[in-house]
Amino acid sequence: MNSANKSRTIASLFQTLGRGGDRDYGGDHVTQLAHALQCARQADETGAAPTLVAAALLHDIGHLINADDRATFQRHEDARHEILGARYLEQWFGPDVTVPVSLHVEAKRYLTAIETEYYDGLSTRSKETLALQGGPFVAADEATFRALPYMSDAVALRRWDDGGKIPGAEVPPLEFYEPHLHVALE
Repeated sequence: MNSANKSRTIASLFQTLGRGGDRDYGGDHVTQLAHALQCARQADETGAAPTLVAAALLHDIGHLINADDRATFQRHEDARHEILGARYLEQWFGPDVTVPVSLHVEAKRYLTAIETEYYDGLSTRSKETLALQGGPFVAADEATFRALPYMSDAVALRRWDDGGKIPGAEVPPLEFYEPHLHVALE
């Protein structure tokens, strides 16, 4: 993808994040955009690759492109935002971005199965969605998940996701991540 097309794609993604980003992030007292920026900041601060920073920034875009997202949750159904978001992002990004996005919910199920204290640290909303998403993995699911490519990236993304729910946290503006997205775009 040439530089001009990358810039247009980034502008479109930023518009999507900005347009829906002022919505409340499911009762966690932060907006969708604030959550995305907090996750990306954590990834960047740990020295993650630009592709993983991009995944952290965009991991919940499936919530923003699904007009029925909130109604689905209210009906006690799982909208599979991680799959919707990954498929949407596949038109521009490779698996270094899309696979961790697609697996970040499975990573929550994995972590709740292997770390007893992990569940206790989840927000109320995250515990509610965990139940809709199938609950903690059983042993066979754990083994299957551990063998997946990008498993470690998905777990890192999940931990940033859990840590990205701090009301009023100071974060760089969205434009700070433009260089990361330029590198991550194929």
